[in-house]
This record gives sequence, C-alpha cells and structure tokens, in this order.
Amino acid sequence: MVLSASARTLIYQAKAATPLAEPIRIPGPGRPWTADDLLALADAEEHYELVGGDLMVMSPASPSQGRYAARLVGALASYLEEHDLGEVYTAEPGFELRAGPEQIVRAPDVAFLCQDKIPPPERQTGFWPVAPDLVIEIISPSETSQMVQEKVQDYLVAGTRLIWLVYLNTQTVVEYRSFTQIRHLMLDDKLEGGEVLPGFSYPLSQLFR
Repeated sequence: MVLSASARTLIYQAKAATPLAEPIRIPGPGRPWTADDLLALADAEEHYELVGGDLMVMSPASPSQGRYAARLVGALASYLEEHDLGEVYTAEPGFELRAGPEQIVRAPDVAFLCQDKIPPPERQTGFWPVAPDLVIEIISPSETSQMVQEKVQDYLVAGTRLIWLVYLNTQTVVEYRSFTQIRHLMLDDKLEGGEVLPGFSYPLSQLFR
C-alpha cells in the first residue's frame, strides 16, 4: 500500500508544528489511521505506533536506549539458547493489540513470544495480531507518565503477562505482571522471568554496568 499525498502532508505538518523531542499524536486524515497506513510508513526515519486510530510519532531511539535494549536482548537470547521456549524480538516490531476501526499497533523495544504464540511462516507478514508475553520498553525522557501508562494498559488488556519499563536516568525498572502486581526494582534487584521465562534472572547491576 502507498500512503496518499494528503496523508503524508498531514504527517509532515504535524511534525513541523511540534518539537522533535516530543511525541506527536496525529489524528486520522478524515478517518482513523489503519495498520495498512502504518506499513506504508515502514521506510520513515521516525518510530510510529497506532493508538486508537491515531498515529503516534516518536523520534529515533538514542544510542543509550539502543545499548540497554541490546544488553537485554543478549541476556534473553543466551537464556533461550538453553530453553526452547520461544523467540525474542527487537528493532521495534509491530504487534496488533486491538483490531477494528480504532486499531492499536504497539512497537516495543524488546518483546518475547512463547513458542505457541508465534504465527506459522505463511502468516508472518505485516503486524502480528498477538500480544507479546514479555514487553520491554526503554523509556525516553520525552515520554510522559500518561503515555507510558497508556502503553502499559494496552499491553495488559491485550494479554501481555510481563512488562519491564527501564528508566535510564534513575537506573530503575518498573515491573508489571498485572494491573495490581507492580514492583519497583532498584540497582540491587534482579529481573526475574517468573512463569513467562522460568529460571531467567538478570541483575540490574549487570544491565546498568
């Protein structure tokens, strides 16, 4: 699909009117944005998500964010080499958390899917209509607490079982296992996989070394 010139103009105007460091919410061009529109933006520099029919536009991740995402991917990949439980994904893969006229497509920094949730090869094009079992978000300084909570809600409602929000400035992680099971992890604590990744453990001191 090719995005129309009018739709691209709408995106350009919204970006031009908003400081780059701030997330930009772009209402649809006379209709809700769709997952097909999002796929048509795959060649763009920015990071896009689809939230209730609106586009959310973020500036590219910083090298620091990429560093910590890579460390977590490495730790998970090493664990999964010994435990054939599923696959870890990075590079902001898109997952369709809600279908319908007000679609939600989120693109976490890191995601893990259990083996039985991975679509067969013939259904692996586009955004996968599944909620990751584990989501890791490296929180950007430009993201507001409201935006972060919206992400958490979207993932939990869709069925994500474990979320790690990584805050670089404070070297802390906020963990969600449900709306009521929330832990604040400090430098002396460890990330624990629980039922999602049985036996997985990764010290925050190693992450923030």
